[in-house]
Amino acid sequence: MFGALFGLYIHLVFFTPVAWVAIIECVLLGLATAGIGFNVMHDGAHGSFSNNTVVNKVAAFTLDFLGGSSFMWNNKHNIIHHTYTNIDGVDDDIEARPFLRFAPTQKRLKMHKFQHYYFWFFYSLLYLFWVFFTDYRKYFTGKVGTVPIKKLKPLDHILFWGFKLFYIGAYIALPIYMVGFTPWLVGFLVYTCSSGFVLSIVFQLAHTVEEAAFPQAVMPANKIEDEWALHQLKTTANFATRNKLITWYVGGLNFQIEHHLFPKISHAHYPTISKIVKEACKDMGVPYIEHRLMVQAIASHISHLKKMGQSEYVPEALAA
Repeated sequence: MFGALFGLYIHLVFFTPVAWVAIIECVLLGLATAGIGFNVMHDGAHGSFSNNTVVNKVAAFTLDFLGGSSFMWNNKHNIIHHTYTNIDGVDDDIEARPFLRFAPTQKRLKMHKFQHYYFWFFYSLLYLFWVFFTDYRKYFTGKVGTVPIKKLKPLDHILFWGFKLFYIGAYIALPIYMVGFTPWLVGFLVYTCSSGFVLSIVFQLAHTVEEAAFPQAVMPANKIEDEWALHQLKTTANFATRNKLITWYVGGLNFQIEHHLFPKISHAHYPTISKIVKEACKDMGVPYIEHRLMVQAIASHISHLKKMGQSEYVPEALAA
């Protein structure tokens, strides 16, 4: 993955090919970036890339190298998303307002009626938004959504700003100097939009599909009714689990159920673990949401977006 990233970057910046080849290489650069996120950074951040703590930290820091913040990711993903999956107001992964409505408890706007048509545009902007806005918002507010983050130590501040400056230098300043502003802008947008769309669609297929639940806390206790493991099963879905190429590229994140139940186990073991988990769910009579084909998962996601955009749509759980 890193060989592809470095090779494409060097060729684009220092040996810039003709426009149509450069566009293709920018798309591939975006795919390599997403691939590193899926396979290296994600496992490293969860401590499942290696048995060595230092190696895991290095793997997690690949996100900083690519413009994001591993510190912010740890708070947003490992702590909040994996604990409060699909809970509106807490899980920042289902927060895309005002442009998109993912949960039935979120306010519906007129524009959401068409969100199943335009969602791909906003998904493409994820990487740009992440690198240039959401990390900074978390940094200056000290929160992920409404949830306070851990206090940054002096070294955390240095790493945050150091890698942000590195990204600006490596992905903006140097390319502009080498190829000019307009070629850079076109290439950068193609690169970031390619990466953003792939990152978005993979994570959304795991949680915002028709079959997934969006639990609400039981008041006044303010607690989720289901215990943690059952909550993960009800809010998470697998997809394309028989496709070895997809499994390889997305770092096993198509086995999202197994990942949420066993986040510290390497994704290389998910295909084997899934057979045990699926059988156990069947025996216990609990949900195991799975779309065997990628197209089925995408269709379910689009259908969910369409339902969330319909004013007349009322989920059964809320209607009851």
